[in-house]
Amino acid sequence: MKLKFLIVVMALAAMGPARDAPVPETAADATPDAGSARDSTPQRNPARLPPVSQQVGPPDPAASAQPDESVLIRDAADVAPQDFLWQARPVVVFADTPDDPAFVEQMRALRRDERGLEARDVVVVTDSDPAANSEWRQELRPRGFSLVIIDKDGQVKIRRPSPWDVREIGRAIDRLPLRRQEVGRGSLLR
Repeated sequence: MKLKFLIVVMALAAMGPARDAPVPETAADATPDAGSARDSTPQRNPARLPPVSQQVGPPDPAASAQPDESVLIRDAADVAPQDFLWQARPVVVFADTPDDPAFVEQMRALRRDERGLEARDVVVVTDSDPAANSEWRQELRPRGFSLVIIDKDGQVKIRRPSPWDVREIGRAIDRLPLRRQEVGRGSLLR
């Protein structure tokens, strides 16, 4: 039984993804009927659409916005920790310079999946200027690159000396007691 299953799985894997392969063109598709005026205009055959990865959809407003204009990303000089108390979860990204490779990598990862952060009420606060000595720096005292996750109650929950992607941040937030209460309440209201 296991051998049959293995053979079927190998055969399916050998076929590859069929959805990305173009539909073979038949003789009827290649030569339109010259007798009718309706066939002289190019017709869009739904079976011959390009692969999903190449299809153009409606413009995504989040994709067209500049990274610095993001609603979720704020500069530490513009906001204070008290601004988010019981409203949002600040994820604070510290660095000694905006050119720090870890800072650049972290910001790229956060911009890549802002929807995952929005679902968890996350606001990203960036501080890459130690000379400014922001309120965030005074309170959290980072050294070099640092990622700090703060819950809605204002308590520091996680400190990381290296970049995390949104998936890892989301998993960490989902384990927090306040987030578990929110998820539990959300399922009761539906």
